[in-house]
Amino acid sequence: MTHDRYGADVLGGSPTAHHRAPRTSRPQPAERDLVVEEVTTGWVGAVVRVEKSGGQHVVVLEDRRGRTRSFPLGPGFWVDGEPVVLTPPVRATAPARPTRTASGSVAVPDAPARVARGSRIWVEGRHDAELVEKVWGDDLRVEGVVVEPLDGIDHLADELRAFAPTPERRVGVLVDHLVAGSKESRIADEVLRAHPRGSVLILGHPYVDVWQAVRPERLGLGAWPTIARGTEWKVGVLRELGWPADDHADVARAWQRILRSVRSYADLEPSLLGRVEELIDFVTA
Repeated sequence: MTHDRYGADVLGGSPTAHHRAPRTSRPQPAERDLVVEEVTTGWVGAVVRVEKSGGQHVVVLEDRRGRTRSFPLGPGFWVDGEPVVLTPPVRATAPARPTRTASGSVAVPDAPARVARGSRIWVEGRHDAELVEKVWGDDLRVEGVVVEPLDGIDHLADELRAFAPTPERRVGVLVDHLVAGSKESRIADEVLRAHPRGSVLILGHPYVDVWQAVRPERLGLGAWPTIARGTEWKVGVLRELGWPADDHADVARAWQRILRSVRSYADLEPSLLGRVEELIDFVTA
């Protein structure tokens, strides 16, 4: 089952059905990512932040197309079909230390970063590296594993030739779109034949880009858009979503928005999770 971040039930059925009978409003802290409806305007969005404006607290809501509006905190909102009074988010004075990392591993509080191993994990680009850091960063620091972007798999053979991997100094490589018959799979096969057994491991996911490894429901989508061949995939996706797509800066802003939606391994597709875990095991063996 998938979960629509913005909730189909808020606007489902008759547009006025849930306003007919008055109900008692309950207090509701305006926590980040909480999806609410502002009753007067019908605006539905997720809480981005609470801030002070003109001497009063306002809540900033972002709809599924990335547009934002501000509303005064207080009554006049609905959550899951129930009236609420939005209050400032609860600030914990002494937050409990997490017992798990974002990858689901047991957390090791205050553990110093280990001196980097000779082995490395390489990924295709910056977005891949940032996503791996977001979810597995704590684990990688404890293990002393460095993740480096390649700027595309086309450079893989040259980079490996310069690195000269051995079974004691390994390289694990995460590749986009590693499916049978693809350019990526041909490059991977050639590279593996050129290096000692047990020195290089190349694994990948089936997606055109690592963006697709983020579960679409985290962005309020039922599925990632299908982009026609001949169209740059990221640009095509942004246009389908109605997000700005004029230049590299727009792409970068879109990626940061996607990355912010990732809280833990649970927000990623299993086809990526297993590959990254296997690469970590390979370079730390």
